Amino acid sequence: MAAEVSPGEYKDVVLFLATAGVVVPLFRRWRISPILGFLGAGVLLGPYGLGSLTATIPWLAAVTIDKPQDVAQLAEFGVVFLLFMIGLELSWERLRLLRRYVFGMGALQVGLCSAAIAAVAVYLGLPLQGAVAIGAALSLSSTAMVMPLLAESKRQHSQAGRATFSVLLFQDLAVAPILITLTVIGSQGGGELFSPKMLLTFAPAVLGILALVVFGRLLLRPMMRSVARAKSEELFMAASLLIVIGAGLVAALTGLSMALGAFVAGLLLAETEYRHEVEVTIEPFKGLLLGLFFLSIGIGLDLSLLVQKPAVILGIALGALALTGGVVFGLGLLFGLKPRKALEAGLLLAAGGEFAFVILDTAMHAGVVGRDVGRMVLVASTLTMFCIPMLAALGARLGGRPGANLVANTPVEPAAAAEGPAAVLVVGYGRVGRLVGDMLGRHDIGWVAAERDPKLVEAGRRAGAAIFYGDASRAEFLRRCGLETARALVVTMDNPEGNEVVVATARELRPDLTIVARARDARHAKRLYELGATDAVPETIEASLQLSEATLVEIGIPMGLVIASIHERRDEFRKELNRPDALGGRRRLRDGRRESAGS
Repeated sequence: MAAEVSPGEYKDVVLFLATAGVVVPLFRRWRISPILGFLGAGVLLGPYGLGSLTATIPWLAAVTIDKPQDVAQLAEFGVVFLLFMIGLELSWERLRLLRRYVFGMGALQVGLCSAAIAAVAVYLGLPLQGAVAIGAALSLSSTAMVMPLLAESKRQHSQAGRATFSVLLFQDLAVAPILITLTVIGSQGGGELFSPKMLLTFAPAVLGILALVVFGRLLLRPMMRSVARAKSEELFMAASLLIVIGAGLVAALTGLSMALGAFVAGLLLAETEYRHEVEVTIEPFKGLLLGLFFLSIGIGLDLSLLVQKPAVILGIALGALALTGGVVFGLGLLFGLKPRKALEAGLLLAAGGEFAFVILDTAMHAGVVGRDVGRMVLVASTLTMFCIPMLAALGARLGGRPGANLVANTPVEPAAAAEGPAAVLVVGYGRVGRLVGDMLGRHDIGWVAAERDPKLVEAGRRAGAAIFYGDASRAEFLRRCGLETARALVVTMDNPEGNEVVVATARELRPDLTIVARARDARHAKRLYELGATDAVPETIEASLQLSEATLVEIGIPMGLVIASIHERRDEFRKELNRPDALGGRRRLRDGRRESAGS
């Protein structure tokens, strides 16, 4: 007998989904970051917003969130999935290239900001341990908010974007040691900040990272290869989710944050041919859970404290913004950023972040920070997070166009790296795709291939080809493979219907792109031209032309005349197949180039 369903148990989930359905389209139409919408909705629907009025207006209980702790627990996965996606977009090589910013600028930012804020807190009368905890919490910025904003404005690869990401990455790496330190200080009753016992507590964390790296390198690729051979989208999705959550749980068991474990898993998968397909699979989960995370941040804003002590809370918020932003600006100049880029990085990193809640909550439970002080600092940190979209917009305006004012010591990826942008994207890596790639390589033209058959992908990888496993009929996968920057797309799959879908999808994404597609026969070529192919090559016609060429040469016709006649006949075929759509195709190409030039 089916269990009785209680609608109240699903009320918070329904409210969140309804909020997402309203906030995202509405704010995108207004060209405002949906992050602000989720934050505002959290304040409105939380216990400190409309929820505080339910005693006098009972019907408001139906439209307010009454179990914020359940929402917060699930919302933590938003940061976990975000760090996993960031890891996927990196690689060990790219991380090595950014090491100067990560372990130089990032370490100095956390150290200087923590020390400065702690010194102010001690001056105001807080004990040293509590002041250090507050300094550490307020020195960390919001990866969950800053990185999506950089991606939306396509500034993540600018000079300021690279520096900002590097600092955020070190901050994420610093969370685990901070939490372990606070836990040990609490267990020692506020004793010494550093002791042999405290240092020993870091051993499980180090072993956890080593275990993730070793087992990840040994098991991830074989597991994903086995899943890909099953040719089941559901199984591939389940395996991707298992990697994210499993790595996070392993990290949590050793005292690290789940987000850091997911980041390491993403780094390991970034070296494999499955990275782009995993990105496309995980993206919807990341977006939904990040929305829930921002909603939970808004829910935690205690408006009553803001009303009771506005001067203190606003002073903490403004002081933290000015201090952190100033430190980042100075470090940016020290590490070679142009003043405008350093200012942009300072504005992006000035506000508090999601890990402030984790650190302060741990500190309050351990007795290192008093609850009254901790709650005020949390409200101040939340207020600074509300400012991030506006600070990011101001930073983008002051920073100029992305990529401008680059300096010689800005880390860049090697041009030949498989992860880098390629001139040509080849979809299908069978016998035809391999020949196309070989010819492109002979002319020193960079290329990336996409293939759905894991055996072909594995063989191509062994041969040193830049080939990724995935479904090229999906627009997001094509984007991940570099379609937006490619000079040409070559579609060579054995499946005629699949070629048609890829051509239509690519033409919709890039009206100005050169698309050369493989066709089965003349009728199929005609269809590809109608869908937007720049050129379609029918197998039957090409085979007949090659047979004719070989026959004419063998019976004694001069080679020059044969080649000229073959080229002439090929052009006639192309004009005949493309005639009904020739004007429309040229018009689409012209309009696409005009749109690209104007954007």
